[in-house]
Amino acid sequence: MEINFKRPELADRDEINRYLAYADTRSCEMTFANTYLWARHYDIGFAVVEDMLVFGHTAGTVSFTVPVGPGELKKTVDTLLAYCEERGVPFQLHNVTEDEFARLEILYPGAFSIEYEREYADYVYETEKLANLSGKKYHSKKNHINKFKNLYPDWSYEPITKENIEECFQMALRWRELNGCEEDEEKHAEICVTLNFLRLFEELEMRGGALRVDGKIVAFTIGEPVGKDTLVVHIEKAFADVQGAYTMINQQFAEHEGEGFAYLNREEDMGEEGLRKAKLSYKPVFLIEKGVVRKRSLL
Repeated sequence: MEINFKRPELADRDEINRYLAYADTRSCEMTFANTYLWARHYDIGFAVVEDMLVFGHTAGTVSFTVPVGPGELKKTVDTLLAYCEERGVPFQLHNVTEDEFARLEILYPGAFSIEYEREYADYVYETEKLANLSGKKYHSKKNHINKFKNLYPDWSYEPITKENIEECFQMALRWRELNGCEEDEEKHAEICVTLNFLRLFEELEMRGGALRVDGKIVAFTIGEPVGKDTLVVHIEKAFADVQGAYTMINQQFAEHEGEGFAYLNREEDMGEEGLRKAKLSYKPVFLIEKGVVRKRSLL
């Protein structure tokens, strides 16, 4: 049995999105843009199996995402199980949410185990709360906003468009210089993806916002819809020496670009303690826990 996984290209967007439309999820990975732009770094491919879309990699550890589409989930998983058995490799699914595991449990009672990985859990917030920052629990954030406005009275916010995309690009290049991205593999990969999000901003139909101080862009955010009611924030960059810039771009993006979305998914913390503390400080309404699924060992 052959399942040919191919790296996604721009020409595959319509096909992939047709299948993703069946995914009832708020998970940040389940968008074409995210998969396409990270595909090279993580060696991600896609295949259509039994009329279901599967992302995965077959070099090294074989692992798949939970299939999505109009086909039958059990039929597709059975095919993936057979694929692994033929090759003598362990069956594995990754980025599996609690809801997805519950569906697998119904189809295969007791057959699989799941190990959740805290560093890959998405932080999800109520958009209205990030936009308004009202109440005692957001008091410190409000203070940061007020300090920013006092320090930079000429600040302004604007959506990212073809008129200012080059300025955002140049700001990202400067951010790369200031943050040692060339010496750190993960930082290098992340800034490369950031630059590609900007290069392909219109083609990928992204939403974005930028913050100006003294007429220059000092922060920007890029996101896109995922599921029916959620906007996922893929990229957020700000100059560290502009006090409160991160807090301000976060609030402004929620206010201006988050309209019509109940939730904002601000992705995972990758196990970085500082990032985890920052994401928790905004009081997520829930986390999207994700884990690795494997077949249970027979006793």
